[in-house]
Amino acid sequence: MRLTHGFAPLGQPHAVTIGNFDGLHLGHKAMLARLQDVARARALPTCVLSFEPHPREFFAPEQAPARLSSLREKAECLRRLGIDRLHVFRFDRTFSALAPAAFVEQVLHRTLDARYVLVGDDFRYGAKRAGDFMLLKTLGETLGFDAEFLPTVTVEGERASSTAVRAALSDGALDHAARLLGRPYSISGRVVHGDKLGRDIGFPTANIQLKHNRPPLMGIFAVELAGLNGAPLPGVASLGKRPTVKNPDAAPVLEVHLFDFDADIYGRRVHVNFLKKLRDEARFPDLDTLVAQIRRDVDEAQLYLQQRRA
Repeated sequence: MRLTHGFAPLGQPHAVTIGNFDGLHLGHKAMLARLQDVARARALPTCVLSFEPHPREFFAPEQAPARLSSLREKAECLRRLGIDRLHVFRFDRTFSALAPAAFVEQVLHRTLDARYVLVGDDFRYGAKRAGDFMLLKTLGETLGFDAEFLPTVTVEGERASSTAVRAALSDGALDHAARLLGRPYSISGRVVHGDKLGRDIGFPTANIQLKHNRPPLMGIFAVELAGLNGAPLPGVASLGKRPTVKNPDAAPVLEVHLFDFDADIYGRRVHVNFLKKLRDEARFPDLDTLVAQIRRDVDEAQLYLQQRRA
């Protein structure tokens, strides 16, 4: 898959879908499957058009929702799903001021040479979100592309959306989030050096670099760690600010203690699959109390993961 940016014309026609695709849930996957079906029928490469940062992060960063996936995670997922190109526009003041017709003409027509455009049934675009599907369809008839919208995808009667996934993760309902995603929620990153406290107290951890300081879930979890050229490894993870040992204003940290594992994996890029929330973070009066709780967390996570694999 190719990753491209900006307004320079790509030099070939595409079948295009548009959105933030945060988390790549089942609604997104239905969009991508439809895009690929049409692209194959018309012998066109597929292109996902997305934006960085998320428009809500640009307009109101303090009120923007937590990210479900980084740009790299999004690109990796799209590549696995067989998309040919991810094209990213920097969402800034100039881009946000494009009138709907200018967005269609400059972005979809000139840059991407779109011959087919697929959007969601709630898609809006252009300055002040003034553009709607009927305008897109009318402009497409003039500029040489067909436009189609995909109806809402529901899972057990609920609309599959990034908002619903965030709510499930925030509530600790990881099974529900997995149903909306079609897979367990995961965070990917590189293993980096930490402060080695886990090793000192008998529970060494792999510290996973986070791309954003507002993860969509916090607490202690039973997890599996994938990406080390073998079967996923069971473990227990802490994602949060470690209130017993850190300042409450510290950035969140993702640490994974792997069971019966002793190898140097610094620098490796791994994927942490969150399977069950064990508890919220807590502040303990001393390290001895913290260690005792970690032992209970390990026992609970091992039991859950053994039962899950049975």
